[in-house]
Amino acid sequence: QVTSFQGVAVRSLCTSSPYEHPEHGRLVYKGNLAKAVLGVKFFSYSTSIFNLLMVPYIMLKTGIGFDSLLIEAAFYGLIGFFTFVTPVTLHVLTKGYVIRLYYKDELDTYTAITYNAILAEKATVFHQKDVKIPDITKMFTTFYAKTKSMLVNPTLFPNPQDYNHLMGYDKSFYFNLEEEKEAGKQK
Repeated sequence: QVTSFQGVAVRSLCTSSPYEHPEHGRLVYKGNLAKAVLGVKFFSYSTSIFNLLMVPYIMLKTGIGFDSLLIEAAFYGLIGFFTFVTPVTLHVLTKGYVIRLYYKDELDTYTAITYNAILAEKATVFHQKDVKIPDITKMFTTFYAKTKSMLVNPTLFPNPQDYNHLMGYDKSFYFNLEEEKEAGKQK
């Protein structure tokens, strides 16, 4: 690539594409809900912090009192539920959502980038042989990488062969009738 800089020709040699990461490899997948997941989790955390700061202030300033201990416990329980359970539930549901997925050809390893509990990016490195497809389709799981559930959208892979390799669909299928008969007898 040759560009001009103040009348002088400058040659730029760039060996990596914008989809290459020096540590993780080639970008094979980018989730389209990454900003939405981050935004919802951030909103949930901020409203929980706001609740923790404002409820004591409101209780002291308004002088709200309850005649019954049961009603007071129910009131604080409801506030506590929305303050703590909602962010935890959101984290449990979205912790496996893959934001980006990288692949290193030479090592046949993948690096999945997800959000952790404090909204920072977390990298999970796994080999293709570590990928397990659940027997029963689960709502927030496309595959397991070692023991961690991961959620990807197969239609967002620019190259379908990358998805097929990730899931192991490109491997040859071997079916041995003798092994099946022995497994059936053992049951």
